Amino acid sequence: MLRARDAGRRPVMLAIAGDSAAGKTTLTKGLVECLGEDRMTAVCVDDYHRYDRKERVGKPFTALHPDCNHIDIMEQHLQLLSMGEPILKPVYDHATGELVRPELVTPKDFVIVEGLLPLHTRLARACFDITVYLDPPEPLRHSWKQQRDCGKRGYTPEQVQAELDRREPESAAYIRPQRRWADIVVRFAPVAGRVDPPGTPLSAELLLRPTIDHPDLAGVLAEAGPAGAETAMHLSLHRDDDGRPVDALHVHGYVQPNESEIVKKAIWERVGQRTGDGRLDPDALGRFGEGTSDPLAITQLLLLYHLLDADHRQAA
Repeated sequence: MLRARDAGRRPVMLAIAGDSAAGKTTLTKGLVECLGEDRMTAVCVDDYHRYDRKERVGKPFTALHPDCNHIDIMEQHLQLLSMGEPILKPVYDHATGELVRPELVTPKDFVIVEGLLPLHTRLARACFDITVYLDPPEPLRHSWKQQRDCGKRGYTPEQVQAELDRREPESAAYIRPQRRWADIVVRFAPVAGRVDPPGTPLSAELLLRPTIDHPDLAGVLAEAGPAGAETAMHLSLHRDDDGRPVDALHVHGYVQPNESEIVKKAIWERVGQRTGDGRLDPDALGRFGEGTSDPLAITQLLLLYHLLDADHRQAA
């Protein structure tokens, strides 16, 4: 049987959950391009839809509902991937809304699993080393969905809004509850109270829950020094949904690129300590559409650190 790694070594598994148009694919794409497709496998669990787009028209639920997805097969496949075994994965074509020919997926050193419901069940969650939930403000996510679905999938604005309204109860019931299971909660949004020029990258807030070991970010700030580091990024203590204190990392999109570069360099040095070679492409990070974003790049850098750290621990 095909295997991705030597016996005793399993792939490092990262889950990125979030609602439709929350930015999951953008976050994933940068990580895959940075590490390289020869080392990373990306899987979208939206491929496990039970019905195609036409079949869903007469159903009493949307694609967000677990009953509209083969959750049991998804769980089996996640278990196999986590053990380094290949799977024959279904494929859902978002452009046409059709279920098409399945594909053979062989896990490599790292596996990113992104989609609507990767953290829905306990069995699925148990397969991951690192879990992330993308939590943009709903008005912003709605705007992103309008842009994507109208620009790339042929919908009208009225159709997109109607579908958002139809999905909202299931989003509240099944998608947003996954937030509680994430090691890292990421929110890209403008900074409240600021009026920045058009085109200013969104800032990022990352809740760093103590369910995994995070890098010493206070050390990153100290190492970067006062020349821009404090304006590019800062840490604060935040109250999580359950009232418990949690570290919040704020990465500011409004600062000058040279200020963000100081922080990125300090994090890159820590990433470099977790890999024995130079097979990383830093220029792949922070890309979205036709633009770039330092908060996105720094978020991807932190996830890259966790992936390489988990791999390093396995090898130790």
